[in-house]
Formats: sequence, structure tokens, C-alpha cells
Amino acid sequence: MKPLTNYTCKLTDEQAATLKSCLEARHYKFREVPYARFAGDKEKTTVVFYDSGKLVVQGKGTQEFVEFVLEPEVLKQARLGYEAVLNPDLLLPRIGVDESGKGDFFGPMCVAGVYVNEAVINTWKDAGVRDSKNISSDKKISDLAKLIRETPGCVTTVVPIGNEAYNRLYAKMKSVNTVLAWGHARVIENLMGQQHRMKPAPVRAISDQFASSKSVIEKALMFMGKKLELVQRHKAEEDLAVAAASILARYEFVKRLAALGKPYSVEFPKGAGSAVDTIAKEFVSAHGSELLAKVAKMHFRTSFRARNLPEPPKKEWKRAVSAGKAGG
Repeated sequence: MKPLTNYTCKLTDEQAATLKSCLEARHYKFREVPYARFAGDKEKTTVVFYDSGKLVVQGKGTQEFVEFVLEPEVLKQARLGYEAVLNPDLLLPRIGVDESGKGDFFGPMCVAGVYVNEAVINTWKDAGVRDSKNISSDKKISDLAKLIRETPGCVTTVVPIGNEAYNRLYAKMKSVNTVLAWGHARVIENLMGQQHRMKPAPVRAISDQFASSKSVIEKALMFMGKKLELVQRHKAEEDLAVAAASILARYEFVKRLAALGKPYSVEFPKGAGSAVDTIAKEFVSAHGSELLAKVAKMHFRTSFRARNLPEPPKKEWKRAVSAGKAGG
């Protein structure tokens, strides 16, 4: 088995303070990392502790660091190799669902689902399957997507919602979360239509809780999807099945975004912001505002600015008690 080169876990504030002292004692070189409380490098190992409480260890020295520093001095327990013993749910047969493109003005919204079982999970143990937001390389996303699709026992599906279909759904449903819930429900239904390939049958479907109420997806579930336990939680991408779904969704989004611009000789940028505003205005100037709906999500404020229309009034934002993430 290949040595571990990537490790993540959660730390308490007390554990984080102990870890920092360990790094200082071993003369790690500290540096600034966005959204991190501290980060240190030494030879073959990089250690980053984020504001969220998440610790990420990477590099060729990861396994040695975890076994001889992190476990005995910080965690005070042996976890490496015992993950399934400490958390038996890690090996349960399940479906993970995630999306890509929700926060991107140009391009579709793609929702993916992945079924995993114990054999699939063991196959991916050292493959680097993780939340796509932590993978910056499109090449790496492509390689992992290929691995996921070709892993024996793994069952996958992707539902791409093209821009024209997306705009019709939004006009009807009046809410991004409702469109997203429909996409998640459709993916779960498509996967459950392949139950004969799932051995053993999935016991639950896991997704991120993107709406303030968990009932949004539950209400959208179709006939076969209602047979599953639906688990919605914040940072669901930490689950391997959801992480794999996030990779497939991102791969599909990136591929379709690249293809979308070719007829217009435009390379559409990801995300939203000033660079996207500029391209949107140039697109409307060159091709007319009526074609914008074929390549973009028209409820974004960017579409109003691109067409020189007054922006709709901003709604007062209120935090719900269990509000989900705003990004996508």
C-alpha cells in the first residue's frame, strides 16, 4: 500500500495549540494561508490548520507526521488505519449528492450522485478523492472523475441543467434552492433506477444542507428516492460519497463551460465578479442580449448590468437558525 500523502481531521482549540507548539519545537517554517489560523512547512510535510477547525496534512512525510507527532502528542489516540473502527458509518453503502455551477454566472448547474460500498471506499483509500473545492487543478479533477466512474462497484449519474432549462426552472420555481432540490431529487431517482447494480443496496443518501429547512429536498424526492433515509448536513463534502459526487459535478461543469464558449469564440470565466461582468457586457455587445440566456443564469445581477437594465432591489437577508452555505 502506498504511504499516506494526505490526511484531514478536526481539532479542538486546545489540540490546535498543542499542535502549534509541536511545530515550533520541530522548527517548522510558518507562513500565511487564507482562512487558516496557522500553517507550517518542513521538508516533505505541509501542515495547515484552518479557522473552521479542520487540519490538513500533506506531502510525502504525512504518514510519519501523523503516526509519530499528531497521534501521540496531539490526538492522544491511534486513528490511522482504524477509521472504520472509530466510525463504522464510513463503510456503509450509501449515495452522495453534490452540485457545481450554482455560484457561476456562465454555464450550467450540474448535479451528480455517487453510490459507494465498502469495496469502493477501500479502493479510493489513497487516491485523493476529496471535496472538489480543495482541488485547484482541472487536470486532477478530470483524472479523479475517470477513476470514480471506472471503479468496480461504483454507480454514478450526472444531471446537467443547461442554461435555457435552468432559466425556465428558475422562472417557474422562483428559488435557486428549489431548483437545486429538484436536481438532487432527480439524481437520487436516477441512481435508484440502477439498484440492480448496487450491492448491497444503499441505506441512505447524503447531501449538503443548502437550505434553511431540510424539507426542501424531502418534498422534491420522487418515488424511489423516498425509500432512502435522507441525511442533510453542513460540510457534507467531508463524506467520501459526497466528495466523489462533487468531483463528477465539477468535471461536468468545467467540460460544458469550455464547450459553451466555442461557438462564440469566447472563453467564459468561472464564478461571478468584475471579470465576469466585463465578459458578459462584451458578449451582449457582440451577440445581443437575447443570446445571453443560452449561456448564463439570468437571475444573477450580472445579467441586468450586462443588458444595461436596472438591478432588482436587494432582498433583506435574514439568517435562519440552521441556514446552509450560501455558495455553490
